[in-house]
Amino acid sequence: MPDIFHDFPIRTTPSRVFAAMSTPAGFDQWWTTRSAGTPRIGAEYELRFDPGYDWRARVTRCEPDRAFELEFVQADAEWIGTKVGFQLAAGDGTTQVRFYHAGWPRETGHYRISCYCWAMYLRVLRRYLEHGEIVPYEQRLDV
Repeated sequence: MPDIFHDFPIRTTPSRVFAAMSTPAGFDQWWTTRSAGTPRIGAEYELRFDPGYDWRARVTRCEPDRAFELEFVQADAEWIGTKVGFQLAAGDGTTQVRFYHAGWPRETGHYRISCYCWAMYLRVLRRYLEHGEIVPYEQRLDV
């Protein structure tokens, strides 16, 4: 099974990165158009994107300021059962992010597009946390 990995630093604290990558208020700044959920094991998240993309995921890992993971239960067929998550490590004025999207059934065109999209969304996340920049949803893949 192919997986997606992105490792990168963000010049901020693990606490700020965790909040941006595990809470609805954080997701809505860099990934979703609107989301709902609570960062605790077993909780369900609503993840809304463009019209027709109203997805659900369940929290399968939650270690405040260290790690978080969602397993998709309602999404595009290729995403169901995949897990999106991250691990954080504090550095000298930075937080090292180890992001993954694991469990893809096979390498397809959708998988390859998702590799690109994750890189772009994570760039928006970094700009949001380092510079306070908020990019409208429709422009996030163009920044």
